[in-house]
Formats: sequence, structure tokens, C-alpha cells
Amino acid sequence: MSTTTANTVPTQKPRRRWKRWLGTIAAVCFVAWVGFVAYINWAMHQPPEAFAAVMAKMPMPAYFVIPFETLWNPARAGHLNPGDQAPSFTVKQLQGAEAPVEMAGLWKDRPVVLVFGSYT
Repeated sequence: MSTTTANTVPTQKPRRRWKRWLGTIAAVCFVAWVGFVAYINWAMHQPPEAFAAVMAKMPMPAYFVIPFETLWNPARAGHLNPGDQAPSFTVKQLQGAEAPVEMAGLWKDRPVVLVFGSYT
């Protein structure tokens, strides 16, 4: 009777399969994450209404895997530089039914300071 060592020799194939399988899963997850971050970056460059529609459907765990501050600061930086003329816009007056005020008409004569915020 001859003995064969085919049954006693350990093989390395299952370990390689697991490594390859885990590497593939990690690569797919990374590509999906990059695509998701690119979609959020695109949404941040849209008007506020469009961005709000995207964020309203965002699941809570997504906030933990997306670099929001890194994407948000350049997206909302604007196109004005220090010293540039501010764009004109029209605002309603607080006194009620008076005509709206166009800001370009105000800063022709004197400087205008806009303060946005809450004092409460």
C-alpha cells in the first residue's frame, strides 16, 4: 500500500481567493464612494433649491462619510474678490407697502452696509 500526500498538503488557494474577493469589494466600494462624493459636489454647485432637494433625500449615515466642509467652502465661495463691485439686487422695505429698494440706487450716493444675522 502506498500513501499519497495529496490529502495532507495544505493549499493556499482559498486564502488568495478571499484576498482577491475582499480587494474587489473594497475597490467597488471606493469607486461608489468617489461617485457619490462627485454627485454631492455637483449638487453643491447648483442653486440652493436644487441642493436642498438633494439633501432632503440624503440618509443620515451619508453625513459621516462625505467631506462636507471640504466640498462646501469652495462651492459657496462666490465669484467676488475684495474690492469688486457688489451685484445689484432689489429688497423689500420693512415698513410694509412701500416700493422695493434697489441696492444699486443706494450705493451711488453713499456706502451701504448689509448686516445679515439675528440679534436674539
